[in-house]
Amino acid sequence: MPDYASLRQSIRSLTEGEDDVVSLMATVACEVHHSDDRFDWTGFYRVTAPELLKIGPYQGGHGCLQIPFSRGVCGAAARTREVQLVADVEAFEGHIACASSTRSELVLPVFDADGAVIAVFDIDSDQPAAFTVQDAEELEKILGDVFSR
Repeated sequence: MPDYASLRQSIRSLTEGEDDVVSLMATVACEVHHSDDRFDWTGFYRVTAPELLKIGPYQGGHGCLQIPFSRGVCGAAARTREVQLVADVEAFEGHIACASSTRSELVLPVFDADGAVIAVFDIDSDQPAAFTVQDAEELEKILGDVFSR
């Protein structure tokens, strides 16, 4: 498990004063991805049209280019505005297999200062049940620091 306090402080320092959303996403994706070996793919899907996510900055292999809110774990996070903690992606109805190696997934909605969903932050693992509620809670704090200010 990452040292979330150090990770949070590092991301705060790296993003201080930056307001470009894509730059912020790129920095968060890189820092989080390299903080833990469980994180096989780490990145953002941006809300670019009503009910549509498109790939944003990420680390790892290729991702899906577009995901409608009506499909997959990422779509569920955007649609419901709730964290999706999926221990077994094969058991998630409607899962989109962007990478065949993905076994578990953690997806968090990303809110701007006005409370609108602007993206989802997706972390995939090639390990089953790789993520915990603590991971979700700590990553929510980091995302809030960066995007809800």
